[in-house]
Amino acid sequence: MGNVGEQNSDIPFDVLSRLPTKYMPRLKCVCKGWNRLISDPIFMKVQSRKKEPVSGFFCQQRFRLGNEDITTVTYIPVGKQEAKLFQRVFDFLPEHVVLLASCNGLVCGRSCFPRIDPSLYICNPLNHEWMRLTWDEPNREDTFALAFDPCRDLLGTSTKFKLIRVKQIETESKALCFSFDIYSSDTKAWKKSEEICKCNSNLYKNKGFYVEGVLHWLTDGDEMLTFRVENELSWLVSVPLPAIEFRSIPEACIGDSDGRLHYVLVSQYGLQVWFLEDYFESKWSLKLSKTLEEMEEQHMMFLYNLRERVTQRLAVDMEPWVDLLAFKDGYLLMRVSRNIMLYNIVTNRMHLLCSLSTFGTHSTFCTVLPYSLSLVPLDQA
Repeated sequence: MGNVGEQNSDIPFDVLSRLPTKYMPRLKCVCKGWNRLISDPIFMKVQSRKKEPVSGFFCQQRFRLGNEDITTVTYIPVGKQEAKLFQRVFDFLPEHVVLLASCNGLVCGRSCFPRIDPSLYICNPLNHEWMRLTWDEPNREDTFALAFDPCRDLLGTSTKFKLIRVKQIETESKALCFSFDIYSSDTKAWKKSEEICKCNSNLYKNKGFYVEGVLHWLTDGDEMLTFRVENELSWLVSVPLPAIEFRSIPEACIGDSDGRLHYVLVSQYGLQVWFLEDYFESKWSLKLSKTLEEMEEQHMMFLYNLRERVTQRLAVDMEPWVDLLAFKDGYLLMRVSRNIMLYNIVTNRMHLLCSLSTFGTHSTFCTVLPYSLSLVPLDQA
């Protein structure tokens, strides 16, 4: 078994490359031959180009009061009969981090504050590889997004990615705009993009999703901010339903599934899932629509008095009873009252993951990021 890779490398290569990425760390321990094969750059390139479904979600909280960061990061896997939380996923990094972004197996984090000389980190939690980036003019409120496509950006033993920092600025004419700073793994340096996007809204939930070469941010207005990374073009996309359509404050999130951007909404009209067909015409197609009564009837173990609780939110500073945390590959992670729920929009199955008290009583969610396993290599710091 130890020499099988040397006797005929085509057979084990073909067999192992068909298996899900989540099994690779264990398979590397089977024998030296498999370890060498799975660690080979060519094998990693083939494996990383497979479309991996979401494997779980990273959750991190912040204190409601105070300036200190909470160092604990919790990983919630999907597809398990019983929820099992993991809280030591990032122990391989040289310090505790606050998560900022994730994209196709890569995760970005920053040093926990307070810290004299904070840094940014790009890492792969599966193979424990990481690199440190400089962070000029650090600000804990900075918004970052990762752009990485294994099908195009994995060349040889190098992983090509870009990290984008988006800032809201005010022009000389007092107009509000978004500007973009870009770190490229090719040049290993930051540059300021000449592109700016006029927008009077603020970023909402501060999460950027990378789909088909474009980064997307949800705002607190009736539009999304988008940024095409390759040619550095930015524009606004209208959301499916404007705020004037609602009598109460709805709750929304964005994510990707089947290679398309999705917009998930909970409002007086129920649960609706849309996907974006055309960027420039802001054309959306409705994928799923269930009334609040249908959701309550189909999931009576978890949902009750749903219409009353959803429609009683009349101001943005009121805590929503249903808080949409993240959406990826058909899985919707949400907080319902004091419980964390996972809902599959395809199978219509909902199950309880854990109670919010598991994370602490004096904190609220700061970051919830979807994560897909990948073997993408990084130059270790």
